[in-house]
Amino acid sequence: MSLAAREVGPALDGPAGEPRMRDTSEKSAGAFRTIKEAADELDVPQHVLRFWETRFAQIRPVKRAGGRRYYRPDDVDLLKGIKRLLHGQGYTIKGAQRVLRERGLRFVQSVGRGEAEAAAPTLQETESGLEGGPHQDEGLAAHDRAALEEALRDLLECRAAITRLRLPPES
Repeated sequence: MSLAAREVGPALDGPAGEPRMRDTSEKSAGAFRTIKEAADELDVPQHVLRFWETRFAQIRPVKRAGGRRYYRPDDVDLLKGIKRLLHGQGYTIKGAQRVLRERGLRFVQSVGRGEAEAAAPTLQETESGLEGGPHQDEGLAAHDRAALEEALRDLLECRAAITRLRLPPES
């Protein structure tokens, strides 16, 4: 096993008790990463990367014999950008897809490198699930849309009431 493929020891020696990341410093910046190395670098499980491949057509690792994946540096930057949109900024998958579609691959890669920042989704978009891009309600009549919006407001009020009921009583 090469030095670049060796794992760092147990998580006992990390700063402030945090687990240490896999030591990929021995690989050159332009080296391809296996799915394990990419997952370790992003601190996500491998199955998450495979799932993202099904949702983001832009993620196209090189596949070798037996289907083994190798991520190029640009692929890793894209994955970092997607992770930042989903986990760091609260985007849904549809919202991250919209950012990719509207701003482009290079922009999301620059988000992954920390060179750019995507605007956070609005509270209304994340609560109503409308953040995903083009709305599917364009064929609705105005009175149907109004009825749906009122039903949504009622549901949000119900959720707030349930949340209040779950709070422990004040002493």
